[in-house]
Amino acid sequence: MSTAKISLRGVHKAFGANSVLNGIDMDIAEGTVVSLIGPSGSGKSTLLRCINLLEPIDDGEILLDGIDISLPGFDANPVRRRIGMVFQNFNLFPHMSVEDNITLSPVRTLGVNKSLARAKAVELLERFGLADKVNAFPDQLSGGQQQRVAIIRALAIEPEVLLLDEITSSLDPELVGEVLDVVRELKTSGMTLVLATHEMGFARDISDLVCVLYSGHIIEQGLPSQVFSAPQSERAQQFLERIIRAGRL
Repeated sequence: MSTAKISLRGVHKAFGANSVLNGIDMDIAEGTVVSLIGPSGSGKSTLLRCINLLEPIDDGEILLDGIDISLPGFDANPVRRRIGMVFQNFNLFPHMSVEDNITLSPVRTLGVNKSLARAKAVELLERFGLADKVNAFPDQLSGGQQQRVAIIRALAIEPEVLLLDEITSSLDPELVGEVLDVVRELKTSGMTLVLATHEMGFARDISDLVCVLYSGHIIEQGLPSQVFSAPQSERAQQFLERIIRAGRL
C-alpha cells in the first residue's frame, strides 16, 4: 500500500493582494504520478514552487514523510536535495558543457567526487539517449535535448520526488514527444512525480491522480478516468469541455 510521501494541509499563498493558493489539501503517494491541470493562472506553478520551498507559504502545512518542512526557518537545502524541480525554461548554464551542467550540483552541493559525478552523468545521458552530447554546450542542442539535460541535471542529485513545471511549454510541438518519453521512463522506474501540465492526453495516460486547479482551489481530484470522463464540479466540466473543443484531449 502506497503511503503519503508529501501531504499538503490548508496551504495558502498570496502575492500582495493577489491570493494564488486558497487552502490546498492533497496527498502525494510514494511512487505515484500526480498531474496538476487547469487554466493558466490557477496556481499550478506556485504550488510546485511552494512544495520545493522556493516560495514560503502564508498558512497551512507541507509535510515530507510526516515532517512539516514549511515551518519558518526550516532549512530548505536538504529538502531540495530530496525534492528536485525542472522548470519550463531549461535554465542551463550557457557557458558550461552538458557534463559540467549536470555535475555542478552533485560536486559543489553534495561533495561528490568529480569522477564519480561524471560517471553518473554519463550513465544518465546514456539512459536518456544523449550519450553523444556530454561535451556539447546548450546552444548546440535542440530545445528537447536541452530539456532532457535539465531533467538529467535534476536526477543527478538522486531526488526522491521530482516536480515538473510545464516542461514542454517552451518546446516546438515536434520536440514534445521526446521529453514526455523521459517522464514515462521515470514513471516506469517508480519515481514519485508531480507535474503541472497542459498536455491533457499525456496527463490522462500517465497519471495515478489528477488534480484540477481553478483560482487557487483544487476543484476536482481523482483517477484520470473519473476526472477526464465524468468530472463532478461544474467548473471542471467547463474547463475540460474547452479542452476537448480545442482538440487537446
